[in-house]
Amino acid sequence: MTYTPPNSFTTRPTLQGTFGMTASTHWLATASAQAVLERGGNAFDAAVAGAFVLHVVEPHLNGPGGDMTGIFVTAEHPDAPIVLMGQGPAPAAATPEHYRAEGLELVPGAGALAAAVPAAVDAWLLLLRDHGTWELEPVLAFAIGYARNGHPVLPRVAATIGAVAELFSEHWPSSAERWMPGGRVPAAGELIANEAYARTLERLVEVAAAGSPADAPTEPDAPASAAPATREARIDAARREWSEGFVARAIVDFNQAPHRHSSGTDHAGVLTGPDLAGFEASVEPAVTATFRGFTIAKTGAWGQGPALLQMLAILDGFDDLHLDPSTALGAHTILEAEKLALADREAWYGDTDVPLGHLLSAEYAAERRELITERASHEFRPGTVPGREPFLPPLRTEYRPPVPGGHAADAVGAGAGNRAFAGAGEPTVAPPV
Repeated sequence: MTYTPPNSFTTRPTLQGTFGMTASTHWLATASAQAVLERGGNAFDAAVAGAFVLHVVEPHLNGPGGDMTGIFVTAEHPDAPIVLMGQGPAPAAATPEHYRAEGLELVPGAGALAAAVPAAVDAWLLLLRDHGTWELEPVLAFAIGYARNGHPVLPRVAATIGAVAELFSEHWPSSAERWMPGGRVPAAGELIANEAYARTLERLVEVAAAGSPADAPTEPDAPASAAPATREARIDAARREWSEGFVARAIVDFNQAPHRHSSGTDHAGVLTGPDLAGFEASVEPAVTATFRGFTIAKTGAWGQGPALLQMLAILDGFDDLHLDPSTALGAHTILEAEKLALADREAWYGDTDVPLGHLLSAEYAAERRELITERASHEFRPGTVPGREPFLPPLRTEYRPPVPGGHAADAVGAGAGNRAFAGAGEPTVAPPV
């Protein structure tokens, strides 16, 4: 392929070592993961330890209430990439009829009605159970320590909290209490703690050790419950506590109270106990494609990953001159291929049985490649799948946000004062449990 060398100046030099290496988006998570390796843990122990630290130090980007999708290989099977599926489904009651009854035309971008079943914690614990070697307590010790003793606030975290400070103070008091100590936005570099999350993780550790719920009633003369016999069973006990125990109950209780959404109106959530208890993270083979001699691994259609594989299949038929993104020709070709792949994503990936065999075939890629000319396309152009009709998303020319206390249809011109916060990444939290 054509290669345009980068500028020789870099703040990210090539790192080399002989023992092991970790990387993450935060230095404390990286240091925690490296410490696990240096103390004899394997790569999966290290990854899980670092991930829970990220829940603490980067709440604007991820957290225990989110999703976790991972792709990995094992030393035993390096040529068989595996997908860790930690993508929670929508709650059973999150139906179009319910949202319309709430006066909403669209699912809010933020708030309890935007929430899927939280899956990140279960996914990380599944990875630890099946591929790690450590017990839960030492893995979570790093996150517990930073949550309890504090960590320096990132500039972006401070900016995010500042952007939603008024929202927190007026409509999400439990979030204001957690992220605005003393009623103010923390400054970048200031130490901030999350004692509630430290206690939550400690209770999971206690359950793993005891094998019974942290708040289970006991009779005075009842014998102590025996701890699960295996490491795997102990981690599973913590997983059950998360999805069926005190965490699940706190989520359901909190969701029952209406809170402000990005629509500008207040709504209760629809997550229920059965929603939480009914989900378990899982693993599955990755969907793969070959591009220029490399095997690219992605999730199934549920994670939108095959859209990249479709894009690469289209691009693989062009010569190298068309693939250099630093040139006008390369940028044009890559963007046009991306448009075609994303059109297929919108049209086909929502089906219960996504025709990936057809969409990823060489013949289909060749058909799509023929649509790319020297002129940019402004059309939505999904491809054809024999025997099926594509979903064509409606083209919206305007959106009328609801009026607080009113109905979406009554909200002409009402959006200016709503202070919408869709997608702001606000770290909303429930009261401590």
